[in-house]
Amino acid sequence: MKIVDLSKPIRFNKADPWFMKVKIKHKPHRKSKWLLRAMGLPFKLFPKGFNGWADDTIQKMGVHATTHIDAPWHYSPTTNGKKSKTIDEVPLDWCFGDGIVIDMNHKQDFDPITIADIQSFLDENGLDLEPGMIVLIKTGRDKYNGTKDFHKKGTGMSAAATEWLIDKGIKVMGIDSWGWDLPLPYMLKKAKESGNSEYFWEAHLVGREKEYCHMEQLVNLDALPYSGFKVAVFPLKIVGASGAPARVVAMLE
Repeated sequence: MKIVDLSKPIRFNKADPWFMKVKIKHKPHRKSKWLLRAMGLPFKLFPKGFNGWADDTIQKMGVHATTHIDAPWHYSPTTNGKKSKTIDEVPLDWCFGDGIVIDMNHKQDFDPITIADIQSFLDENGLDLEPGMIVLIKTGRDKYNGTKDFHKKGTGMSAAATEWLIDKGIKVMGIDSWGWDLPLPYMLKKAKESGNSEYFWEAHLVGREKEYCHMEQLVNLDALPYSGFKVAVFPLKIVGASGAPARVVAMLE
């Protein structure tokens, strides 16, 4: 079995905007030796060659700052009139299944992915969607990951295409762009220019009526075939959270 890592490294990156900044403190081995001494263990009873243990503290990291999966609670407090699921309430059987890559590399920045785009790709490649599949949208924009423009570039899903996938029985889907919608600064600009109150965050807000989860900031989708693999995307079990970092992997026989 070959395992392909679809998750970005979690580390400090000075090019990240403030809302994506991650700060981790790495504690050297020697620090724990003094902790043990303070707890009452004499140095003479330390094991020979004992250097202590390393430890690390995540001092700052938003749950949406790295490769992650969003819970229905992220989109709205209610889904179809009922309380939305937080990340700890998302069923684990949603998070493992047959994967399929939808190749949208040809889409230009700010040109939304439509139902017709996805249908054409599936027809051209002889592929079918089945309920419970995990759909991965490949845009190639992970090449900007770690740059200051990552959240400003790319295509994104339309509301109609998102709803269409849900209606096909897809509960979990993901993208290698910064976000699921078109880039956030672009959507803000166009919403103000058009005066259209239904434009901003339209794909996310499908979750107000239809229950689903999406992943953002995936990487390495180029390493996958279009089908014939499994995907695992198990989030950290953060009680009451709107999403969580996840180690997303694909498994190929």
